[in-house]
Amino acid sequence: MRTLPLFLLLLAVACLGVCGSAAAATAASGEHTPVPITFPKIDRHPAAGDYGRRGALEELPREDEESEWSRDVDLRAYDVSGLDLSESLDDLLWASFDDDTVWPPDERMPAGLDWQHIMELGKDPGLAVGTLHERGITGRGVGVAIIDQVLLTKHEEYADRLRLYEEINVRPGTDPQMHGAAVASIAVGKTVGVAPEADLYFIASWTFEPLEEGHPRTFEYYAQAVRRILEVNEQLPEDRKIRVISISVGWNPSQKGADEMTAAAQEAVEAGMLVVCSSVDDVHGPDFKLLGLGREPLDDPNAFESCQPWHHVAEGFYRGAPYTDFLLTPSDSRTTASPNGDAEYVFYRQGGLSWSIPYAAGVYALAAQVDPEITPKRFWSLAMKTGRTIDVEHDGKKFPLGRIIDPVALIKALQGE
Repeated sequence: MRTLPLFLLLLAVACLGVCGSAAAATAASGEHTPVPITFPKIDRHPAAGDYGRRGALEELPREDEESEWSRDVDLRAYDVSGLDLSESLDDLLWASFDDDTVWPPDERMPAGLDWQHIMELGKDPGLAVGTLHERGITGRGVGVAIIDQVLLTKHEEYADRLRLYEEINVRPGTDPQMHGAAVASIAVGKTVGVAPEADLYFIASWTFEPLEEGHPRTFEYYAQAVRRILEVNEQLPEDRKIRVISISVGWNPSQKGADEMTAAAQEAVEAGMLVVCSSVDDVHGPDFKLLGLGREPLDDPNAFESCQPWHHVAEGFYRGAPYTDFLLTPSDSRTTASPNGDAEYVFYRQGGLSWSIPYAAGVYALAAQVDPEITPKRFWSLAMKTGRTIDVEHDGKKFPLGRIIDPVALIKALQGE
């Protein structure tokens, strides 16, 4: 799938992973009687990653000055305190940064630009999800499984609800990655997540063969991870079952292990789970389509009027490409857990489907708490039916944007209100 330009370096580093947890892989094969699990089962606590202090910048980085659709000013862990940024408002409104970014004093910053305020706005999952939390609709008792990159297991956003952490196809000692911390916190984070009291089951894995030339992609390990999740679920009590699997990647038939991955995903569907991924329409059918949403970093995340076309499709959207049959969930301008420390955060100005997928998984956890009998088909149908459409303006013209997921309206529909 296509993700943020700034992800590419970390994904290249990720290719160095190699098989680590043979026990988890063997268990996933289903060739023996499952070993009883005592929860929480955390196979490893990776130490916080050392991605900080990338040095001082002599000028702001620019990803692509020619494209308004792919502008990412990556300031994560950089020292920009020596720069005069007072005239750089437009660039800074495209900036990704974290708690390790060193900023100039206020007199050398654009008037009215408060990076701490942007960080706090990005922590809010938005779309009025907080009003559901206030009513006790938090995903409590619902299991959310995630298959992704190595996790910083002790981060304050999810450590107390991490029920299982295992690794497949990961070199022993691999540092936690930004992607795992981000998706986990978006789904179930205590302050930034959609379902802050859901149980988290996390299997770390790579979709690469790191020891083969060219690091070819393979999905056999992800298939093992899905089957391991099904095995784990058999040992859970009825009131704490895993109801959704979040996988921030997609696959196609030409890729190694794709058939096995598709088969494993279908087994999860047959077990009653929602498997939300970039290939969600291939897994659940053509009615299941998902795209991200854009938002300016200073706009209110709880106002539907703040929603914009996702930056990856905005150009096509304004040229008239229809996206009304997609379910749209927030992607851009999100603050997530950082892999750099147990209490550190990072703001991503641009997000890929990687961020939209755990958001949808989190909303499903809320729905499963309210209606334990919910099915993926009913959920998606209601999400589309209750979703909102707004008008967005561009070059003096108005364009309808929808269906934007409306978690409050969705829950009301489930409750018969």
